[in-house]
Amino acid sequence: MNIWTDMQDFFFPRTCLICGKRLLHGENGVCLACLSSLPYTHLNNTVGNAMERCFWGKFPIRQASSLFYYAKDGAVAQILYAMKYYNRQRLCVQMGELIAARLLPTGFFNQIDILLPVPLSRARLKKRGYNQSELLAKGISNVIHLPVSKGAILRSRDNVSQTHKSSYARWENADGLFVVGETAPDLKGKHVLLIDDVLTTGATLVACADALREIEDIQISVLTLAWAK
Repeated sequence: MNIWTDMQDFFFPRTCLICGKRLLHGENGVCLACLSSLPYTHLNNTVGNAMERCFWGKFPIRQASSLFYYAKDGAVAQILYAMKYYNRQRLCVQMGELIAARLLPTGFFNQIDILLPVPLSRARLKKRGYNQSELLAKGISNVIHLPVSKGAILRSRDNVSQTHKSSYARWENADGLFVVGETAPDLKGKHVLLIDDVLTTGATLVACADALREIEDIQISVLTLAWAK
């Protein structure tokens, strides 16, 4: 920690976005106490877990996992909201690093070749300035040193936000939402890990998988920061 950073912390103290207490050196966005009290799923690398079963019959998924359970107005919701709407880009990367650190010892990443974040629409990316799922993937890559694919899958249209939609409306809104991009041939015969911030109905991730099916011999797994079980 240098003098300039120390001065910044003194005059503009950083606080935990959950409890509001001042963050210590080495803490970013969320204090260690709040981080340890979050609702972890403990799905890890369990074969046939409840999250994986959400995708059975929709596409041939290899494995699935998520770090936290999501509840409306809960602490995890606060983290996700900050990541998406308050320019907390470093927090996005930190959450990715946390996911990777938790799952690496379980062997979850052993057969993965490429990390594939769910893309944002052009309009939303321009407005927000970053893709939180891409930053999650960056954080994961920092730990496990796998490449992050860009341009292999694209949004075919600027769909409206899924946030306040019903389950049926989410599926309807996501239908045909993605198409493969110019780097899609690089995924031939690869095991890709689709990465998103939160799993709700699964409509967005299934739409991604539908677009990827045209790639020969591709295998697909799913990883999210949170799951609204």
